[in-house]
Amino acid sequence: MAVERLNNVAHAIGGIANLGKNAPQGDEVAIAVMGPTGVGKTSFINLVSGSSLRVGRNLVSCTSVVQVAPPFLLDGRSVTLIDTPGFDDTNRSDADILKQIAAFLATTYQNGKRLAGVIYIHRISDVRMGGISTRNFRMFRQLCGESTLKNVVIVTNMWGEVGREVGEAREAELASDDRFFKPVLDQGAKLLRHDNTTESAQAILHYIFGNQPLSLRIQRELVDQKKDISQTAAGEELNRAFAEQMKRHREELATLQQEMRDAIREKDEQAKKELLAETKKLQTEMARVENDSKRLVSDYAKQQAELQKRMTDQAEEAKRAVEKADREYQNRMKELEDHWRNTSQADKNEMNRQFSELQQKYEHTQQLYKSSSSSGGGFFSNLGRALDGLFGLSA
Repeated sequence: MAVERLNNVAHAIGGIANLGKNAPQGDEVAIAVMGPTGVGKTSFINLVSGSSLRVGRNLVSCTSVVQVAPPFLLDGRSVTLIDTPGFDDTNRSDADILKQIAAFLATTYQNGKRLAGVIYIHRISDVRMGGISTRNFRMFRQLCGESTLKNVVIVTNMWGEVGREVGEAREAELASDDRFFKPVLDQGAKLLRHDNTTESAQAILHYIFGNQPLSLRIQRELVDQKKDISQTAAGEELNRAFAEQMKRHREELATLQQEMRDAIREKDEQAKKELLAETKKLQTEMARVENDSKRLVSDYAKQQAELQKRMTDQAEEAKRAVEKADREYQNRMKELEDHWRNTSQADKNEMNRQFSELQQKYEHTQQLYKSSSSSGGGFFSNLGRALDGLFGLSA
C-alpha cells in the first residue's frame, strides 16, 4: 500500500514541469470589469467570486489600481475577474489610470492571453448620464475598439433604488439614445440587468462564456502597432479631454482677471482678496492638468517593462522553489523506500505517516506552481501580484 502511494507521489512530482502546458486552455475565462468610481464593480466581483477585495463606502475610491480577484470555478470553468479603476479616481490622475490599465492589458496580450469579455457597469439609479459617466464611457469605447464590442456586456445595477417604471424608462433611453449606449449595442454589445443576487451575476458571466476571446484595440495599438500610449485612441481621447479642460480654465482665468481689474479700480479690498484666492486655486488646477498631460507620454514604457520583469522574477522564483522541493522529495522518498523492506510493522505505520506528510507537501508545491504558472488564473494572479508590488500595495 505504502509503496503504491510512494510510486503515485513520485509519478505526480515528475509531472510538475508539465502542469502549465497541459492545463486545459479552453476552460479558462478572464473578464475585465470597468466603469466609473462607485458604481459597484468591486461589489459585483466579490459577490460572484467570493473574493474580499476592498469596497469603497464613500466618495473615496478603493480601487486605485487594477486588481485581480482569485480565480474561482463556475460550471467547470476557471473564472478570473479583473477590477479596474474609473477615470474619475480620487487618488490618481486619469493619465496614471490609463497607464495602469494599458500596462496590464499590454502585458496580458504579450503573454498570449485574451479577455473573454468586458463588463461595463452603470447605475440605473443615476438620474442622468452626467459628465463623469460620459467621460468614462468614451474612454471605455476607445480602449475596446469597435471590433471587440460584441464581447462587451453593459450591466445596469442598483435597481432596488428606483421604482420599476422609472428604471425601465431610463434603461430604454440608454439603449435608444445615440449619446449613450445605442452605438455600442448596435455593434453587438449586450445590455443586461444585475439585481444584486449571485444568480443574476452568474447569468451575466454565463453570457460571456460563449464568447471567442478577442484582443482589445489598445492591446493591438501598443503591442502589434507599437504606438506610444499618447498615440492610441484612448490616449488621444484623454488628450482631447485635457485640452478641453485647459480651454475652460483659460476662459475662467480671463474672467477672474477682468473681475480683479474691476475690483482694483473700485478699490474693493474684500473682492480682491476673494478673487486672488480663486485665481490661485484655478492656476493650481491648470498646472495639474498640464502636468497630467505631460505625464501621459512619460513612464509608461518603464512601468510596463517593470511589470513584465516582476512577473518573470516571480515565475523564476516559483520554478526554483519547485525544483528544489522536487529534489528534496525525490531524495526523501528514496530513503523511505530503502528502509521499507527491513522495518517492523510499527515502523511501517510511522512511514505511512511520513508518506502522508510527503503527499501534503507535494500538493502544496503543486499549488504553488499552478499559482505562478503562465496558464489561466495562475497567469492573472501572478500579474495581479506584480501590479501590487509595482504600485506599492504589498511588501
